[in-house]
Amino acid sequence: MKKFATLLSLIIAASTAFAAEPDYPTKPVSIIVAYAPGGQGDVFARLVSEKLSNIYKQPVVVDNKPGVSGTVGTRVAAKSKNDGYTLLLGQTGEITVNRLLMKDLGYDPMKELVPVVLIGNAPLVMLAPADAPYNTVNEFIQMARAKPGEFSYGSVGSGTPGHLSAVALGLGAKLNMVHVPYKGVGPLLSDLIAGRLQAFFSSASAAMPQIKGGKLKALGVTTPKRMSSLPEVPTIAEAGLSGFSYTLWGGLFAPAGTPTSVIDNLNREVNSLLAQPDIRTRLEADNVAVPKNTTQEFADYVKAESVKFEKLIKDANVKLEQ
Repeated sequence: MKKFATLLSLIIAASTAFAAEPDYPTKPVSIIVAYAPGGQGDVFARLVSEKLSNIYKQPVVVDNKPGVSGTVGTRVAAKSKNDGYTLLLGQTGEITVNRLLMKDLGYDPMKELVPVVLIGNAPLVMLAPADAPYNTVNEFIQMARAKPGEFSYGSVGSGTPGHLSAVALGLGAKLNMVHVPYKGVGPLLSDLIAGRLQAFFSSASAAMPQIKGGKLKALGVTTPKRMSSLPEVPTIAEAGLSGFSYTLWGGLFAPAGTPTSVIDNLNREVNSLLAQPDIRTRLEADNVAVPKNTTQEFADYVKAESVKFEKLIKDANVKLEQ
């Protein structure tokens, strides 16, 4: 009887503790973006933060922490308390690529961060100055091949999708080009418009205003199919680089050890808001694919991307540029 009473008291205590556990979230949530405002990741984060604030009735704020190809902000997120109140808007570069280029990140994104939900998958657009003497990818390749070491392309950091898309183009077309990394997309676009750069693989969201305004022109897109908003612009694969496919994806990540209940909650709510007509319209206007995904599906996708970039970096002998 004494044992039964003890067992009963333990069950009651556990039940009371479970019932008293507060719902998530009970205070503001921070989403770290490892780049300056204006890029595709920042767009994803602000779109989600706005909606999640309404859903959770708590502030969900975007915290831009740019630096060293996304490693500064990613390190902060990876080392944060694993309670669900600090998240990362992780993208291709800082999650799957930097670890292949940098000897000591101070963290391991594949072990210290866990995928929560994929928010979007965006094509990149190969841009050139409006008055450049080349109008197609093939013309660009011919001129760059004729002037080895004289053509330069910009990126927002080594290991970013824009950088590695250009690396893939150079490898496939056997080009010798100069990489010029920038800290933000604004200064990069200014130099490209002025003709100080010959090309830039940009997110669609940053590219479209410049294309429509006549300041830059699109030579090609990085997806297997053409963009619906630029149907006249061919894919890079159509220029003869078979299988060329690189995108800029972004999703939420949490520090390893974050409660499964919190991760499942975030996955469910973000998938729900991405299905809202106004959100789908805003993202699809930038040709961003909005796939509904589980945490496991997102984790599998991240692993596949890691394998793809590991091969590219090895084949092209890509080294980190400081």
